[in-house]
Amino acid sequence: MEFAGLLPFAAIALLFWLLIIRPASKRQRELRGMQSSLSVGDEVMLTSGVFAHVTEVADDHLRVEIAEGVTIKVARGAVGSIIQQPLVDDEPEEN
Repeated sequence: MEFAGLLPFAAIALLFWLLIIRPASKRQRELRGMQSSLSVGDEVMLTSGVFAHVTEVADDHLRVEIAEGVTIKVARGAVGSIIQQPLVDDEPEEN
């Protein structure tokens, strides 16, 4: 009978894991995968909000160009996202 008293706590712990810990772990895993797949030429947004182009890739850091001729060295973990370039249609649409 003493296990019946623990059932609500176990249910709360399970809900906490399902709603908070599991999604956060998934996001973290996806972010690490994205950061490990970076390559030269990618346009990225750093976690500070700076947009840059990757010019050099090393094991634990990157060199990114933030302006014409201005490159900085950043940790891979500083990359927040890869910016997807919109598909550009070479020919304008005629009406």
